[in-house]
Amino acid sequence: MLLLAALQPVASASDNLYLQTARETAKWIRSSAVKTEKGLAWPSDPADPKSVNTTLYSGTPGVMLFFIEVSRATADRSFLTDARAGADYLMASITDEKENGLYTGLAGIGFTLCEVYRATGDARYRAGALRCAELIRSRAVKAGSGVEWSDTTDIISGSAGTALFLLYAAKEFKKTEFRETARLAGLRLIELAREEATGLKWAMTPRFPRLMPNFSHGTAGIAYFLATLYEETKEKTFLDAALGGAKYLLSVAKTDGDVCMVFHNEPQGRELFYLGWCHGPVGTARLFYRLYKATGDGQWMEWVKRSARAVIESGIPEKQTAGFWNNVSRCCGSAGVADFFLDLYQATGDREYLGFCKRVAAQTLSRAARDDKGARWIQAEHRVRPELLVAQTGLMQGASGMGMLMLRLYDFERGKKSAIRFPDTPF
Repeated sequence: MLLLAALQPVASASDNLYLQTARETAKWIRSSAVKTEKGLAWPSDPADPKSVNTTLYSGTPGVMLFFIEVSRATADRSFLTDARAGADYLMASITDEKENGLYTGLAGIGFTLCEVYRATGDARYRAGALRCAELIRSRAVKAGSGVEWSDTTDIISGSAGTALFLLYAAKEFKKTEFRETARLAGLRLIELAREEATGLKWAMTPRFPRLMPNFSHGTAGIAYFLATLYEETKEKTFLDAALGGAKYLLSVAKTDGDVCMVFHNEPQGRELFYLGWCHGPVGTARLFYRLYKATGDGQWMEWVKRSARAVIESGIPEKQTAGFWNNVSRCCGSAGVADFFLDLYQATGDREYLGFCKRVAAQTLSRAARDDKGARWIQAEHRVRPELLVAQTGLMQGASGMGMLMLRLYDFERGKKSAIRFPDTPF
């Protein structure tokens, strides 16, 4: 029988509730491991062995990153052994991987292998990450005045996320050719922008009928990449395009009541407002914070704060909304919200953000299903399929993402920072 943890505030590290939950989460994920000739892998849904995959979004890479953090927090090197076995699986998968994206392909694999190298010192994994970056660069196809990998533009699987990894790799390997390929991808994305009277917007792909303006699949994520590219190159063309994207978003945002939130999609979803990383203020505020860092203009920090206010005043986590349903994940739900508010507290020192972070973290803890197999979260990944309740293992919709939040909060209570910093975070 599954037992739901009691809702309780977490004010200190003395009871190690965060660490305890992370341990229980790791225990449950471990029980689903699949041994292969390549190495160790984990299905995103333990009830479906065919759900094993190599995506950072839902597959083996996210589990490995969580295990790296568990090993660091507990000094239990057996978790690092598991992460290495997962890295062997990824290394053997590089050549056959057809996708390039940050959350769906080689870019996510390369980032994960870099983190395994940092944790282990094993140069094989650094070489594997370099191989990912080189393959991505070699697969770039000339298009217009730049390059692209497909007609998909977004952070999840498109040029924006793929090129963010190349910027990361340029620093990691001190290879300017990776930055140059990212630069060319930026030029192509600017060409693909759709001009509006108020600024610029982007479609995820010309094949998809709806435009999703927020971070994961739309304008906010693409403008975020372009602002990051400006910071790396100091080419004003990229800053201008990023500002164009931000100005468009503000022109369509709901701003009454001193808040900021952008609808889910056009044309059908103009009255639907998500709150999380994927389609809500938690993700879109990343663009505003990146612009604040890139320009020093305080107005962008004000838009970050207004985005945060929209989430606080929504009534979550105590209530669900149309755009904040039965989901506690890093992508759509509570874990991503708590992570953002901890970032914001560390950036501003405003204790309101810390208090809200802990409220959401308490709700996340309360949703954990616990038994002798460990802890996991049973939730509806898809808003439009509320009846489909699954406990997943991965980063963005599963237990690894929730577990990483627990370890980050545990570190915070001890005055430390977690080691892993994702390519798409400005904090």
